[in-house]
Amino acid sequence: MEKDLLGKTYSLRHRPRRNRKTKSVRDMVRETYLNPKDFILPLFVIEGKNRKEEIRSMPGQFRYSTDQVLEQCKRAHDLGIPGVALFPAVEDQLKDSFARESTNLEGLLPSTVMEIKNSVPDLTVITDVAMDPYSSDGHDGIVHQGQILNDPTLKVLSEMALTQAQAGADIVAPSDMMDGRVKVLRETLDENGFSEVGILAYSAKYASSFYGPFRDALESAPKSGDKKTYQMDPANRREALREVLLDVREGADMVMVKPALSYLDVISDVKRKFTVPVAAYNVSGEYAMIKFAAKAGAITEKAARDEMLLSIKRAGADIILSYFALDFAQDFKKNKF
Repeated sequence: MEKDLLGKTYSLRHRPRRNRKTKSVRDMVRETYLNPKDFILPLFVIEGKNRKEEIRSMPGQFRYSTDQVLEQCKRAHDLGIPGVALFPAVEDQLKDSFARESTNLEGLLPSTVMEIKNSVPDLTVITDVAMDPYSSDGHDGIVHQGQILNDPTLKVLSEMALTQAQAGADIVAPSDMMDGRVKVLRETLDENGFSEVGILAYSAKYASSFYGPFRDALESAPKSGDKKTYQMDPANRREALREVLLDVREGADMVMVKPALSYLDVISDVKRKFTVPVAAYNVSGEYAMIKFAAKAGAITEKAARDEMLLSIKRAGADIILSYFALDFAQDFKKNKF
């Protein structure tokens, strides 16, 4: 029995607040937990040695030369993060309309993969399969008279994935959104003796406004037009399930929803409908929003970061690609989460 300020007595059978009254009780009934093992750390790679270039639109994030990437990989491994996703910032003189540099086994990305696997062999290395870092047009496919050609692009992507597998990539991750690419990649890898290399498909990748800082980091924005003819319409939810179904049927081992924060409903839908692991990409714009809002004093960075990451996990993501991965893992180690 409890009395209000006017002395009236209430008898409530159900009081959910009883399960929130102390931290120990809240810990007992907590439904969702985050762990460093939930994360993949994205890293931007550049040519040279001992280079570390800050990305202005992503405070606290850098482009690293391979030797510096190795240091980040060792740090991630020591903190319990199971893998990294690599994105190369290719020099302009190496770019062309057919992304030929992407199949150079001695190029930036394959060389970096080899170095990582030699130095931190237990760390899972995920490589991006898409033309835009290598394309003079800045698109994920071959451009002809203003059109993005789907089927001719598949050959380029399959050769790129094969090169990455030869370098030692554990998982290749097609992010291009060309139709049928998972099938072609799976066949190419299997036919060349790489049946153990996994495929993490960017299955539901939306034409989002939150990619801007990433494109700054790689200088990979389209030279003309946009990506709306191959990336998904943000208004569509059911279409994501169709994309995931096709990729699973074609041989994807894992699927991804990108971005994460504006598509929590899609993550939840995919998790309920499919049994493959579900990844979500906490993209550059989502990271930058937290950073700049915290800098302005509008929010507390760590609290907002953890709330955002929890929402992604709560929605159903098994794997979270996030630029916050190292900071979270460091705080986790210090028992601050």
